[in-house]
Amino acid sequence: MPMLEIQIQRSGSGSDRVSLSGRLDTHSYQQLDDALAPLLATSTPGSLVLDLSLLEYISSAGIRSIFKARKAQAANGGKLLVVNPQPQIQKVFDVVKAVPLNDIFGSVAEADAYLDAMQRKVLEGDDGDDD
Repeated sequence: MPMLEIQIQRSGSGSDRVSLSGRLDTHSYQQLDDALAPLLATSTPGSLVLDLSLLEYISSAGIRSIFKARKAQAANGGKLLVVNPQPQIQKVFDVVKAVPLNDIFGSVAEADAYLDAMQRKVLEGDDGDDD
């Protein structure tokens, strides 16, 4: 099972890039939080770009980490941008945008089971959309 790998490219122009690969879940979200903390601690408004092109899986804990970082960036007058999500990751973001996870699931385990099944379906070529 691949772990989370984080690569940070600091930029003097106020736009830092963080590339994630592997799995962002209950075992690795703290690693992301710790890696982002110094970037989010600066009070200069700028953009933080999360490149998810190599991220294979995200759980509700990973979603919370990204939302927490986005909120911290906004508090500094900056933006957090998510780029290049894999189709299964994009599907998770679409679901979360439509209905916040804590509004539709009774527990984190329930939410993660749903997200896991949904991402597996997308990877197997059946994303459940009939349009």
